[in-house]
Amino acid sequence: MPQQDGTIFGGWEVAHRYGDRVHILNNTHLLTLLARLSSKEVTHPELPALVRTIYRALLITVCGNEFPRTEAETPTRMVDFHPDEGIYRGPIVDSATRAVIVDVVRGGIVPSQTVFEMLTSVLPAENVRLDHLSMQRLADEHGHVTGVDLTGSKIGGSVEGSILLMPDPMGATGSTSVRAIGHYLEHYGKPKLIVAMPMIATPEFLRCVLSRFDNVLVYTARLDRGMSPPRALAAQPGTHWDEERGLNDLGYIVPGAGGMGEVLNNSWC
Repeated sequence: MPQQDGTIFGGWEVAHRYGDRVHILNNTHLLTLLARLSSKEVTHPELPALVRTIYRALLITVCGNEFPRTEAETPTRMVDFHPDEGIYRGPIVDSATRAVIVDVVRGGIVPSQTVFEMLTSVLPAENVRLDHLSMQRLADEHGHVTGVDLTGSKIGGSVEGSILLMPDPMGATGSTSVRAIGHYLEHYGKPKLIVAMPMIATPEFLRCVLSRFDNVLVYTARLDRGMSPPRALAAQPGTHWDEERGLNDLGYIVPGAGGMGEVLNNSWC
């Protein structure tokens, strides 16, 4: 895969060499939230609110950059006083756009519900759908992640021509996203665009997903490559992509957030 400079929009994106399909947000507020939610001090009562805030920001960015636009003329409350000037004339999200949000159970429940609710405020309700995939990471007897098991799902039909959004919070190995996307392409048509939206992504995730599909974009709030050698860490992300690592030998992100699904669902108490 060729290494290209990341496109920079007014400084909101981290410069990198992963290609123009990757967008790493350069947002100190989001980075602060991620640092907080990954700390041991934060438990279930606080975590969902942090996750929702992060996904609101991610969705606003994705929608603003990738969703089709149309020109609108919308009378405002000032139209009674200024009949001509009190009309907003400008771009809005094209209401004909269809979007499907994929909830990868467990960790994706809160992010996908947040994205779904936000999109219904800018698109007609009949054009927005929330699907549910029951997926589980498979591991061998030594704890090494070996794949993903798609054990059940609730999918509302075709995704042909839709924008498919995948707000699964942790972009680790990429196997979950690849399996989910492949399932849709095999059984439910070809989306107009697929956007992976992990809160945190690794270089391994980027390579895995981008190499398998040509119509996938990645928007993430943070890139984690903590297992990389000093030479790679000192260089612009993607410069030494082959040397970069964000996963430990068990397939978990470092520094990462650790046990996001368990904390979000309070499943280890």
